[in-house]
Amino acid sequence: MKTNLLKIVGTGSAVSLLAMSAATAQDMEGSLTIVSWGGAYTASQQRAYHEPYTEMNPDVTIINDDGSANALAGLRAQSQAGNVTWDLVDMLPSDAQLACDEGIIMQIDHDEMLAAAPDGTPASEDFLPGSLGECFIPQIVYSTVLTFNSEMFPEDNQPETIEDLFDVENFPGRRALQDRPGTNLEWALYADGVALEDIYDVLSTPEGVDRAFAKLDTIKEHLIFWTEGAQAPQLLADKEVSFTTGYNGRIFDAAAVEGQPFEIIWDGQIVEWDGWVVPTGGPNVDLVMDYLHFATDTQRLADQAKYISYGPARASSAPLVGEHADLGIDMNSHMPTNPDNYYAPIVLNNDFWTDYGDELRERFANWMLQ
Repeated sequence: MKTNLLKIVGTGSAVSLLAMSAATAQDMEGSLTIVSWGGAYTASQQRAYHEPYTEMNPDVTIINDDGSANALAGLRAQSQAGNVTWDLVDMLPSDAQLACDEGIIMQIDHDEMLAAAPDGTPASEDFLPGSLGECFIPQIVYSTVLTFNSEMFPEDNQPETIEDLFDVENFPGRRALQDRPGTNLEWALYADGVALEDIYDVLSTPEGVDRAFAKLDTIKEHLIFWTEGAQAPQLLADKEVSFTTGYNGRIFDAAAVEGQPFEIIWDGQIVEWDGWVVPTGGPNVDLVMDYLHFATDTQRLADQAKYISYGPARASSAPLVGEHADLGIDMNSHMPTNPDNYYAPIVLNNDFWTDYGDELRERFANWMLQ
């Protein structure tokens, strides 16, 4: 992902927008349609970002839209129709770079638009290395993990590795995978013996892609697919599947808050950023920018970790992570970057998915239908 910092560009003209002061912010009014992923994740944003912001700005209304799973297609359609109705979109970095290249989301000058750290460190130096994109503002570090329902396996034979996902003899039951190639192709190669550091080199070749799909073929008849993040823990809770891929924060929420008997397999976790993009041509740019300045500051990113086990994307936020707001659980041990969990990570290569994503998404979609 590119990290050069550019000024915000509005439709048809370049406009440099200064973040508003708190005093000015009190005069903000209007509504924002904010697109995110739904479920426990949107709930964490609601409590950490939306509610504090609207309390400070009572004339602002925030409307949540759970459309992030199809954000790139939605942005393209709105742009082509000349009718942009989304104000702010939570998006994956690889899709954000495609949208940025197509000019359908705004370019961001991070130091001009975002709050500095409490000690004055500019935003461009405070956000974690590699996380900022020219059109992308990260919020969290999260991971896609393999998880299982512990009640569906004997106590002396519980799964532990990504290889166990592909072992239907020793670990029977249906498996649920997200309906996109990312994570699934990486894990297929990892389970087939490819070293972690070589996965993207192998996947960059036609032979490597064929190898990944061949490995997935070995469990194809045992698979079902999910689209929305909330579906994965529900499938596992209903025992429709014994394994599922899922976002670590959703699985934490289901286990810690709802008491579900879920266990996370941290082996091979796919580590990724997630964050905000601003649609080009949106109707409320000034209000969006004021919201972003507030919602991405050091305290707000730390606050989100009170409600879901995703790590904040700013270095200055990490020391502020403490206990879960409702449960009193120390959240540090549940972060994907905790050393006890970060022993065999696969850091998602966004440059790879920007270059090869469209081709692999098409092939994966066809494969699911076969």
